Amino acid sequence: MEEFFEVLSWAQLGIHNKPCGLLNVSGYYDPLIEFLDHAVSQDFVKPKHRALLIVASGYIFAGSFAFLQTLSFPGSYAPNGLIGDVYNTPAWLFVLWYTTFPLSVLTYALFKDRGKDSRGSTKANMAITLTCVFGTIALLSWLVIGEVEHLPSFFTKGLTVQTALSNQVNVGLALLGCFVLLVLFVRSRTVLDLWLMVTVFASLPNFLVAAYAGSARFSVGWYAARGFAVIASCMLLSVLLTEMTVLYSRLASSLIMQRRERANRLVSIDAATAAIAHEIRSPLGSITLNAGTALQQVLARPPQLDEMSVILKDIEDASLRISATIVGVRELFKDATDQPATVNVDDVSRQVLRLLQHELQLNEISVVTEFRDDASLVRADPAQLQQVILNLVKNAVEAMSSASTDRRRLNIGTWLKGDFVFLSVEDTGAGVNPQDEARIFEAFFTTKRTGMGLGLAICRTIVERYEGSLVLAKSDPQGSAFELALPIVPLAKAR
Repeated sequence: MEEFFEVLSWAQLGIHNKPCGLLNVSGYYDPLIEFLDHAVSQDFVKPKHRALLIVASGYIFAGSFAFLQTLSFPGSYAPNGLIGDVYNTPAWLFVLWYTTFPLSVLTYALFKDRGKDSRGSTKANMAITLTCVFGTIALLSWLVIGEVEHLPSFFTKGLTVQTALSNQVNVGLALLGCFVLLVLFVRSRTVLDLWLMVTVFASLPNFLVAAYAGSARFSVGWYAARGFAVIASCMLLSVLLTEMTVLYSRLASSLIMQRRERANRLVSIDAATAAIAHEIRSPLGSITLNAGTALQQVLARPPQLDEMSVILKDIEDASLRISATIVGVRELFKDATDQPATVNVDDVSRQVLRLLQHELQLNEISVVTEFRDDASLVRADPAQLQQVILNLVKNAVEAMSSASTDRRRLNIGTWLKGDFVFLSVEDTGAGVNPQDEARIFEAFFTTKRTGMGLGLAICRTIVERYEGSLVLAKSDPQGSAFELALPIVPLAKAR
């Protein structure tokens, strides 16, 4: 379950508040991105989000009080129960059971759109939350078990006949559930909200039946209310498990498609590289041979310069052939992909995070974003800009592979400075070696064992094509930060 909510949790990045258009990366990517855009923008919540911690606390409250009620219920484990008095402790634990959960859901519904994450690591946040929840459970349990005589009574004349307070509490719980349901409906944004609405709605008939026909314990109405609660819970659990299974299968299929598309792209790059190497190998071999021959003739005694002009002409022709090959390849890619448009850097960055969501989760990397939204408009090819940001994020992920999991933090943010939009991608890895800082943007220079050394060089070329810049802003043992700058497009001109 923890993996389920962690994988399906990106809606609270703020994505669901302002839907963004999909980039037309390729025909293969369209179905994948549509699914991920729907799933990510509707279904999931960050594991460190305060609202999710609140609703998770509600489930812990409900489960704990339900278990304690079975221990105190007469005839369950002992004739008079194992804890509390035989009359009112079970009733009060029932009230706490069905009060704490809807109140937690109500708090979640009111705070979920504020988009604030808990500070600190995920484990620390979970530990603090669990400590507070179990402390509250212990306090309330002590109150209804050890001090129950000071509370209003549900039973005064035996174990079966209830006071009027019972019906009043059932009506109150039903009204509370209706109010929570209304707030969830008005503020509904995600599939999690939908399932919470179903859960709250499934509990309402239990209170209504109990208030109407369950005034006496162990009566037909009392059993009917309990039976309905069991049936509703089982049906809800079955449907939820089915939905989770379907969602898991769709997510797995989409991840397979994504990895296959990446593999296809790598194969295409290898094929293109092989083709380029084949085209320039022959001219380079000719240049090497002619240069060696010319050197021998120059060093001869006396120098043999009769064929020198022919040799130099051959070297010139071979160099022009190589130049023509490179220009042709560049024109080929430029004609195929260079389609500038007004795009939002924040939207493109969010799409990159969605594409890499599985990889980020697999590497246990916490993502912190600070976007400006409407103000981050630039003029660039959407697919190329996405590839630039994708390369920077993947480099950051690889840089943090050697760091401890509690230190892996990826910071992505945008800001305005002058006439430029700046995008920063910062990791908490080991940083770039000071000796390599001046060369990391050179073609075919790499610090990776399997890298080709073309990623950052191509990224800088793409950015400079749109009158921007890509630099290494910071590098130290605590991590490195790359900054991308592109000219801003005024909102009036964009419209």
